[in-house]
Amino acid sequence: CKSLPPRQNMPVRYFIMKSSNLQNIDISQQKGIWSTTPSNERKLNGAFWESSVVYLIFSVQGSGCFQGFARMGSAIGCEKSQDWGSAGFGGVFRVDWIRKESIPFQFAHHLLNPWNDSKKVQ
Repeated sequence: CKSLPPRQNMPVRYFIMKSSNLQNIDISQQKGIWSTTPSNERKLNGAFWESSVVYLIFSVQGSGCFQGFARMGSAIGCEKSQDWGSAGFGGVFRVDWIRKESIPFQFAHHLLNPWNDSKKVQ
């Protein structure tokens, strides 16, 4: 699992990362790491290699808010972390937190996702 720098002069990508609990967000903000389900790994790694930067916007399910956003700092590796108690997570990758703040969805309701039937971003 080698980590190479992302490609330059490529598009910027954005992903909403839903977490089942706030504790996982806190761990991520403290340690600068994240782990997701194996089904998300391929999409995120593809974006990491094919984009100049990948931004991850975090939200706890049912919170009605975003908890902040980070830049994907490395490809997803093979190493797993015990930081998340729940089984079913894949490899760990580095995230560089840019903003750690609770922002209600209502502040982003003017943003629509054209790849999701132009639904509101939340």
